[in-house]
Amino acid sequence: MGDGMNDGDLGDGGEMSGGGLIETLGVEFFAEGRGRVEARMPVTPAITQPFGFVHGGATIALLESVASRGSELRCDPEAEQPFGVEVHVRHRKSGREGHVRGVAEFDREEPSRGRAGGVKHFWNVTAYDDAGDVMSEGVVTCRVVPRAYVEQRDAASA
Repeated sequence: MGDGMNDGDLGDGGEMSGGGLIETLGVEFFAEGRGRVEARMPVTPAITQPFGFVHGGATIALLESVASRGSELRCDPEAEQPFGVEVHVRHRKSGREGHVRGVAEFDREEPSRGRAGGVKHFWNVTAYDDAGDVMSEGVVTCRVVPRAYVEQRDAASA
């Protein structure tokens, strides 16, 4: 599982810029808000498994990305940083062409009991094919921690 962070800023065309996994997967964010985020990912050979179907890991990466983006939008970017910390997704169906649309809907916020403090955001996530059928669904948890804690840990490990 990755750290759930998106590299770069939302460009004029709705795409995340700055490289990283978002760019590799071809993910485009097209609807963003504090309670709901949507993005789509084209089905290309880069995201399929050897039999030509969408790889479940690519779908999970899309779903964690929309949840993480939602947590970014709920944070104070000067003082907080979100990380994807838990993913529970069930795959129901796969696809071979078109796009996979990922949707994250905010469920709730709870205090985080870790040393860093902060909060946890719980997102209900669903992946759809072009016909609107559910491909995968589940919950992604993002932990939002103070940037001061992240900087302190980075300094200690340097």
